[in-house]
Amino acid sequence: MTRAIPATATFEWIDTLAHRLLRVDLVPLERLRGWEEDPRTGFLRHRTGRFFTVVGIESADGRGGPRWRQPILDQPDIGILGVLARMGEGVPELLVQGKVEPGNVNGVQLAPTVQATSSNYERVHGGRAVPYLELFRDPAGRRLADCRQSEHGDWFDRKSNRNMVVAVAGRIEPDPGFRWLSLPELHRMLEVDDLVNMDMRSVLACLPFASTGLLDGADRAGGLAGALARSYRRTRSASGTLADVQAALAAARRSSRLVTHRRPLRGLPGWVRAGGVVRHAGGRHFEVVGVDVAGEGREVDRWSQPMIRAVDVGLAAMLVTRIDGVAHVLASFRAEPGYRAQVEIGPTVSSRGRWADLGADVLPPHLATILSHCPDGVRFDVVQSEEGGRLFQTRTRHLVVESGYVEPGPGHRWLTLGQLEALVAQGHAVDIDARSLMACFQALVTRDPA
Repeated sequence: MTRAIPATATFEWIDTLAHRLLRVDLVPLERLRGWEEDPRTGFLRHRTGRFFTVVGIESADGRGGPRWRQPILDQPDIGILGVLARMGEGVPELLVQGKVEPGNVNGVQLAPTVQATSSNYERVHGGRAVPYLELFRDPAGRRLADCRQSEHGDWFDRKSNRNMVVAVAGRIEPDPGFRWLSLPELHRMLEVDDLVNMDMRSVLACLPFASTGLLDGADRAGGLAGALARSYRRTRSASGTLADVQAALAAARRSSRLVTHRRPLRGLPGWVRAGGVVRHAGGRHFEVVGVDVAGEGREVDRWSQPMIRAVDVGLAAMLVTRIDGVAHVLASFRAEPGYRAQVEIGPTVSSRGRWADLGADVLPPHLATILSHCPDGVRFDVVQSEEGGRLFQTRTRHLVVESGYVEPGPGHRWLTLGQLEALVAQGHAVDIDARSLMACFQALVTRDPA
């Protein structure tokens, strides 16, 4: 359960960055400077051909089931999400950036040291260089993590980012807008709504937690924190060995019949373009909006772009139970049109819609179990922002609920956190919702017992 976090020097530092806040104005898509509409397809693309393009897709399960059509962001650039790490006074410290994005709900959020697509760091926009970039493009330090990960498979078409943690020796003075934070303090920041951005949460999930030293002693503790710490050290779960889980994921991918094709954005069935916005005809899911942005502290001082804005706050929920003193999480195999391998491992429940309005017969599997254990079983509950560079004020409730053992059912497996970490390291196996929750599990291990 989320607790109030006392004011610290970190919050005072964030307040000093208020001058970097952006002015963001919603504008009609047809008035975006530097963007053009393909006369044949209606795709929205930047005049340089870089950054990203808003396209239409049609997906079907290949078994004669219903077809689904939607806009999606096509961004072939492979971004770098990189964090510099050093050993502080007995605990790891990470160099974080106080970053302002046009889609942030609250201005400044804690971001990785480097958060940039190749279009950004190759300076297609003609703007300023990305600080610390060379420490990741040609890392002289020890790489604690280096793997490619997906973004949201329902909003991005095969988008990939290189998630990196590089350990550096010696003293690196932070540039303005950057600050060294201990890993436990960053974990505490995760308990504040909309403060640690999505990219930072993703990189945290890629950091082998045992390498931080924070599990030492914690795995001998009682309660849920001790069970979670022991879970990080186990690669065998109630579902079998790591190889068993990898084989199950491979089988899920082979059996997936999801087929996706590009379709014109103009006239896409089920979607309408009116008032300078592309939205679902039923007012559900999300919409594509245009923004004009101005401010300082970025590579360029003014730009325009399309963005996706979700209609509702999403839900990423994970059931956790203790089996023989070891925490297990109930993960799912999820198919999305934007995943490179069609299927990735996600939380127990991932939902973007108004699930509370649905009838019990159409609720996602295990959602009823999660709701039945609220609030007594809630161990973590915070609303986190999604990536603010292309998603406008889009948020997801992150929920960890402890329960007794339940039968996993089709498409679900009880896994240890050690298994999830190993799958994260292989890349494109654990989705962004599950990785974001993995950062929350780290916070539960290091949380003060009070």
